[in-house]
Amino acid sequence: MSVFEAGMMVCFGVSWPIAAYKTYRAKSVKGKSLTFSFLILTGYVFGLIHKIFFYHDWVIWLYLFNMMFVLIDMGLYLRYKKRC
Repeated sequence: MSVFEAGMMVCFGVSWPIAAYKTYRAKSVKGKSLTFSFLILTGYVFGLIHKIFFYHDWVIWLYLFNMMFVLIDMGLYLRYKKRC
């Protein structure tokens, strides 16, 4: 397990719920990009695949947690996209 990878995932893990909460409160997706979120999600999927097949450790849970909040943020984007 890399301490640096875990630190990165914790920082992202704090950032995504905040971003999703702000989208929910503002009910606006101005300045957000679904393409960007999809690319981030794809990166998490690749990281998760690596963890599952090559280096299984507890950081896998951070990948899953972050992926969940990216998906929530993407769902909010699709919900509020028409208002922008």
